[in-house]
Amino acid sequence: MSSEQRTHGAPTTPDARTTLVIGGTGKTGRRVAERLTARGLPVRIGSRSAQPAFQWESPATWDAALDGVGAVYLTYYPDLGFPGAAETVGAFARTAVERGVRRLVLLSGRGEEGARRSEDAVRASGADLTVVRSSWFAQNFDEGMFVDSVRAGEIALPVGDSVEPFVDVEDIADVAVTALTDDRHIGRTYELSGPRLLSLTEVAAELTRAVGREVRYVPVTRDDFRAVLEGAGMPLDFLELIDLMTGGRNAHVVHGVEEALGRPARDFSAYARDAAARGTWKE
Repeated sequence: MSSEQRTHGAPTTPDARTTLVIGGTGKTGRRVAERLTARGLPVRIGSRSAQPAFQWESPATWDAALDGVGAVYLTYYPDLGFPGAAETVGAFARTAVERGVRRLVLLSGRGEEGARRSEDAVRASGADLTVVRSSWFAQNFDEGMFVDSVRAGEIALPVGDSVEPFVDVEDIADVAVTALTDDRHIGRTYELSGPRLLSLTEVAAELTRAVGREVRYVPVTRDDFRAVLEGAGMPLDFLELIDLMTGGRNAHVVHGVEEALGRPARDFSAYARDAAARGTWKE
């Protein structure tokens, strides 16, 4: 079957072999694994704690994780744009194809030049690839590095009045699963965002309404935020991700969710209401 037929023909039956979900306990991977399992499809979690274990820095673990696998949801920690990522994910993709993996769905980032190099390295493997480029996760505020800030009522970041179309991770997972199970998405690159631009002041206002108590955005300097990263033992490369927001490269709404799923992207306010209803930010 030609790529033209695969891309534009009828949906195909999902590969009966296992899907390896790298980062399967993380924000997007956990949701992808849950959705595939709900469809009755076999899933293997790719993580340090899984059996067999998977570690990016230990290629000796890759073969066992790929045994019997037909598709991979490919995420890279800490970020595809970080130094060395392109070489590592490219080597993994080549190994996967050599082991008989047919399909890869790669989670990438919008506006990241380093991430583009990683995309190219994976594409060079010859796999049937779908790239999913994401804006900042809305879930960073309840499952990521800012959850404690929201609980404390103060989000401190060096982004000024910059705006970002925060995307709901539930949408990312829906797009990824669709791409993993339907050949019409092979060769596509989907850029995902939420349906509107929000400043951190507006984010704080949405969170205030959802939580029922004040959450403030406090602008800080880049040096102050660097000190926070250093104190938390986090890679300073995260400053580059912050710079994406202040640089304005992603300060526009894109429509990959609707292109892939045929429905609008979920709004930040709906995300905030649901997270608050789960008691995420209770003090």
